[in-house]
Amino acid sequence: MRSHFVTQMWRGTNPRGARNGKRKRRTAAIAAVISLGPAAVLAAVIGAAPSASATTVPAPPSGWTTAYSDSFSGAAGTGVDSGWTYDTGTQYNGTGCTGNYGTGEVETNTSSTANVSEDGSGHLNITAVISGSSWTSGRIETTADNFAAPAGGEMEVSASIRQPAPSSGLGYWPAFWMLGSGFRASGAGTSGTMTCSNWPSTGEIDIMEDVNALSEHSGTLHCGVDPGGACNETTGLSSGLQACSGCQSAYNTYSVIVNRTNTSAESITYYLNGTAYYTVTESQVGTSTWQAAVDHGFFIILDLAMGGSYPNVVCGCTSPSSATSSGGSMSVGYVAVYTTTGSGSGGGGSGGGKSCTTTATADISADCYSASQGTIDVTTTSDSNPSGVDGNQAAQLANGDYLEYGSVNFGTTGSTQFDARVASGAASGVSGVVEVVLDSSSNTAVGEFDVANTGGWSTWETIPANMSKVTGTHNVYLKFVSGASGNPAFVSLHYFNFPAT
Repeated sequence: MRSHFVTQMWRGTNPRGARNGKRKRRTAAIAAVISLGPAAVLAAVIGAAPSASATTVPAPPSGWTTAYSDSFSGAAGTGVDSGWTYDTGTQYNGTGCTGNYGTGEVETNTSSTANVSEDGSGHLNITAVISGSSWTSGRIETTADNFAAPAGGEMEVSASIRQPAPSSGLGYWPAFWMLGSGFRASGAGTSGTMTCSNWPSTGEIDIMEDVNALSEHSGTLHCGVDPGGACNETTGLSSGLQACSGCQSAYNTYSVIVNRTNTSAESITYYLNGTAYYTVTESQVGTSTWQAAVDHGFFIILDLAMGGSYPNVVCGCTSPSSATSSGGSMSVGYVAVYTTTGSGSGGGGSGGGKSCTTTATADISADCYSASQGTIDVTTTSDSNPSGVDGNQAAQLANGDYLEYGSVNFGTTGSTQFDARVASGAASGVSGVVEVVLDSSSNTAVGEFDVANTGGWSTWETIPANMSKVTGTHNVYLKFVSGASGNPAFVSLHYFNFPAT
């Protein structure tokens, strides 16, 4: 298990749990698949990516949309595109981050095409190479960290992968997995800073892991506290290693579906080639722990580690050995994220359908806009919800975006203040202004406030601003203005209000 975020040194019993690692090899009882109800069976039928060649991203099933995909169509010998960032070196920077990603793995990750490259035929190869006694390999993660299942809906994350097949594979540790956006304090990966101390509470979903080139695979959820807690950390709630015939010789589809169709009974189901083999439910870990770990955005990671807790526990040895073969590759044909639209119903959960008001003095949920400019991404948030506010955010807004809220009633007394609940994980030097404009987006702002990094995209602050007195009923525009080069995202919005004068 991958838990890369243990805040203490690896204990020697921890596979990816810090990535995260399993404290020990899972028993058959733990590996047993939880019985699937009719809804889960239906999800398996319509949600799992349909069969396709390794290099073709399958079209979304009926009722789903493609939120993200990459078929790695670059020229031979090129690196990944700007949708990914390279993790380089041996650890993240930031609070609570330890060496070797907290797992004991021994490789140094690079951005060299010797370790990470596309092959010109629609595959990405991540390759582990030894020089003398030192290993290098590759680890990449999506720059986007807002992949989320909407409240009342579902998210599927899938990849077509051929596992490494070295002649001697002791210590190989390929993985396809996700971390909650709350791990990022600013920027992405080793080029930014992380809040590693948020592991495992902010969630880790390991979609595929194998160790020691055994042609096996496992799926795991990490959550709660370490050690122990509802997710049995640092082990996590895991399927245990499952037989995976053909996984080293051919491309297979590894998937996970986060199911929030009933926000009082959510689940995560793991699939191999469209067949469910393991499910974890909200009821197993408790609502608050589940919400913190699952009901928000994630970023995706692909990597090939060498050695460390998981391979060592499984082999009962220290890996890799002097006999381990250099040059084994994890080959990826595509990565895709599919979502359904939230139903806007159900209780529990941090999200929910829209909870909207047009009363200025009340909290107005960010997703209640009637019109917008720019690509507006509404996702769930781990921020707490005041009465009348839903658990959705307008995530990572950038220069030129705006949201329009129709017929907001300020009353006869009116207001001279604007309060907004915001979060920012913008990189150092990136900031912007949130403007309040009335009746037309081209009008002069009646109030504004500046915002920069608040400590991460899941670190929320309420920021007040003075404005000219407003009475009566108006269409309200919130405009997001930044002078940063390239128009990077600088703020997310959860809710706002206009306190009475």
